[in-house]
Amino acid sequence: MKTSIGGKAFTVFNVVLLLSLTVITAYPILYVLFASLSNPASFLAHQGLLLKPAGFSLDAYKLVLENQMIMGGYLNTILIVVIGVTFNLLMTSLGAYFLSRKDVLWRNGIMMFIVFTMFFGGGLVPYYLTVTGLGLDNTLLALIIPTAVNTFNLILMRTSFMSIPDEITESATMDGASHLTVLFRIIFPLSMPVVAVMVLYYGVGHWNAWFNAMLFIRDRDLYPLQLVLREILVQNNTEAMLVGTDSFDKGLVAETIKYAVIIVATVPILALYPFLQRYFVKGMMIGALKG
Repeated sequence: MKTSIGGKAFTVFNVVLLLSLTVITAYPILYVLFASLSNPASFLAHQGLLLKPAGFSLDAYKLVLENQMIMGGYLNTILIVVIGVTFNLLMTSLGAYFLSRKDVLWRNGIMMFIVFTMFFGGGLVPYYLTVTGLGLDNTLLALIIPTAVNTFNLILMRTSFMSIPDEITESATMDGASHLTVLFRIIFPLSMPVVAVMVLYYGVGHWNAWFNAMLFIRDRDLYPLQLVLREILVQNNTEAMLVGTDSFDKGLVAETIKYAVIIVATVPILALYPFLQRYFVKGMMIGALKG
């Protein structure tokens, strides 16, 4: 079919617009990367757009990776993400399975109470008192247990479970399968797209979380990576990384250290996206097709 002049112009406009948006979105990331790889003196002397590293130096990365707070924060965050996502998937899938069964008494009423929590909360003070009252203060469990189930994720997984034909679960039940067997041996494998979306949502949430850590964690050895990152970027505290450097260079290296810390803290979670991308759109569409 021959395309009209108006159609071609519209296509060109879309391509130019999307390329412009891509450049606008990608440039801040590239700027941080180039700045982290730049020579500190050359970077501070540079003006205008940064389209490549100003000089080349890995001193900032060396100082970041040698810092015990960064490495300790990495280990704490990885522990929180692994245990937290596992706990999130377990609790969310149990809740979603219960609410997806048609023979559950008062299912719609229970669902209304759960949805209610999306719009109204008790506030920060009751939340803090509840967590500390359970003895979770100054422990990593304070960053895992209170966020066990996200209401939106629960609704998404429940919708996915409801889309599975009842005949499959009924035949398994007639063969003597228990509810846990039906959930983890039948429904869970059939719902891998939405499970991948849950892993991504919960994983990113745990990786980026800092507010709960700021509230409940006082022992610096338990600081997650994002709390260390906040201390460096917001409070401008880079002195611990500059021990052993010349006093003349400290002010210069401190600038590139901030960008190196951002790259080191961001790359691992960005690397997760390519592995889950093929499930992401499908999982989201499953949650959108049936309510």
